[in-house]
Amino acid sequence: MSKADQTSSGTTELPTSDSSPQIETGSTLKRFIDAEIGNAPVLFWAFVVGSLTGFLGGIFQIILNDITRWRVSLVGWAQNFEVLAWAIPILFSAILVYIAFLIVRRFAPETSGSGVQEIEGSLDDLRPLRWKRVLPVKFTGGIFALGAGMVLGREGPTIQIGGNIGAMIGDWFKLSKDEVHILVAAGAGAGLSAAFNAPLAGIFFVIEEMRPQFKFTFLSFQSVMIASAMSDVVLRSLMGQGPDIVMPQYPPPSLASLWMFIVFGAIFGVFGFLFNRLLIVSLNFFSGMRGWLYVFTGFLVGGIIGLLGWLFPNTIGGGYVVIPHAIQGAFPVMVLLVLFIARFGTTVFSYGSGAPGGIFAPMLALGTLFGLWFGNFAHEWFPGLIVHPGIFAVAGMGALFCATVRAPLTGIALAIEMTLNYSQILPLILTCLSATIVAQGLGGRPIYTVLLQRTLNMAKSIANSGVKKDSNS
Repeated sequence: MSKADQTSSGTTELPTSDSSPQIETGSTLKRFIDAEIGNAPVLFWAFVVGSLTGFLGGIFQIILNDITRWRVSLVGWAQNFEVLAWAIPILFSAILVYIAFLIVRRFAPETSGSGVQEIEGSLDDLRPLRWKRVLPVKFTGGIFALGAGMVLGREGPTIQIGGNIGAMIGDWFKLSKDEVHILVAAGAGAGLSAAFNAPLAGIFFVIEEMRPQFKFTFLSFQSVMIASAMSDVVLRSLMGQGPDIVMPQYPPPSLASLWMFIVFGAIFGVFGFLFNRLLIVSLNFFSGMRGWLYVFTGFLVGGIIGLLGWLFPNTIGGGYVVIPHAIQGAFPVMVLLVLFIARFGTTVFSYGSGAPGGIFAPMLALGTLFGLWFGNFAHEWFPGLIVHPGIFAVAGMGALFCATVRAPLTGIALAIEMTLNYSQILPLILTCLSATIVAQGLGGRPIYTVLLQRTLNMAKSIANSGVKKDSNS
């Protein structure tokens, strides 16, 4: 039968094998190009958000390091005055923290604490992002509070700053609600990346910790990656490319010793459960203050931190000094446990007061101190299995974070990126999973979920009291 006969008989001629793939490939390529062109503006803004966050994060660290050195020098200089040696560091810290409290309460109360729960609330359309107030207040308040020696971390300010930079770009360029959502999340990841020189942890933090609020798409994932990477590039250009914590590179532990990391993580699961409970108790205590105690909270809290800094310098600060000292063996074994207990208390005290600052860095310090203490005994009892006690310091950095925040991937990435101990991935996984499971089994909830719920309840209570006052008037 001829082709003409086939056509006239109603039989459709199939396309040749050469033409079909060409049409399909061209169509697929066109869809791909169109999609990338459509995504390009959002990816560009993620690039901008990450770069700005890395720049502000780097400037924040530079200023904070200068103020910290100034405070330490001031304490040393005060020793020349026998009678007033204690008064000078106390007044210095008291004044700085008082200023931090003053500007936070007066201009942007949402900048107290870490601010992570505020970012999560905004992604859920439950909390507004007033970036015009938050950006200057969080930056300045964080500098004063952390510079005074409060046991808080710089990651709280940089995460909240990064998220608000995303909102700022969205407002300036009239972006859609979905685009702003992406940029706020990307800015938060960039903020964590800038705080610890840890871009992978920044990516995991958004995907894992903010998973109930984060709208996961390929575009949003790309944006978070770009922002976190650019933040780290800018930060490294300002601060250098070295790891955030300089420590030895330990070989992987023997397989026969891995059960110890499960036990070690279970202990941190208990610590994490207690830490979260005590943190809320501390927050409720300070928020319940009234009268002159409320007015001078910052002065009193700062004064106590200043006194502790004069008497026991290693009990204050975010932990950026005590961690390398502990790793270098500057403290006897039992002093490590005492420091762990003391800093556990000062961390709960500092964050509960409402000062602007995060809890990641203090938790990393707590994990290091207890990890070294545990590791020394593990080495003494099982010398054939544990050759390097310091491996528990690496595992401990991620353990308390995972038990408290309930984000094991972020905790593992943080510990590895900050110490460059990539060979400790397996013990870190075991430790973090054990800590997470035990904390959850005890009935604990992720700390930022609890903090967000507490913030929403307080906002509702304030709104209801305002309605009652209006009705009475």
